[in-house]
Amino acid sequence: MPDTEQGGSRRRGRNETEEERADRMWTELIQEVRVAQMGVQILFGFLLTVVFTPTYANLSDADKTIYIVTVVLGACATGALIGPVSLHRLVSGRRIKPQAVRWASRLTLLGLALLLVTTSSSLLLILRVATHDDYVPYLVTGVVCWYLLCWLGLPMWARYRHTTR
Repeated sequence: MPDTEQGGSRRRGRNETEEERADRMWTELIQEVRVAQMGVQILFGFLLTVVFTPTYANLSDADKTIYIVTVVLGACATGALIGPVSLHRLVSGRRIKPQAVRWASRLTLLGLALLLVTTSSSLLLILRVATHDDYVPYLVTGVVCWYLLCWLGLPMWARYRHTTR
């Protein structure tokens, strides 16, 4: 169905106005954020407890540095993934939902990138402490590649393969 004008608002492929599209996209985005938020909050909560365990005192300086970086990354990921909720609350009713959806989407992508790094550095720390083996960086690299395939490669392939130009 071609784009039509109705009430001054441009209709899109789903026959929805810009405001209707923003409402739909907001709902979809919030559902996506809920999944990521749960993961990052559980991981961050776990990370916060590590420093209070007896094992923490026995970590090498390198492992303590990895831990500190991981906690800071987890805090940043948490902030970015909770950001869309705060953004929505502060701009709600201001008639800027399309712009809010764009900014919330950017925050979500940033949060996912930070979650990738947080999860990877958590894995690095855990495997270093658990095994002390030279193959740990290779395992972590393999997992990062898997994340990139699942989180970026497959979506980009689907976007390229199934998006009309």
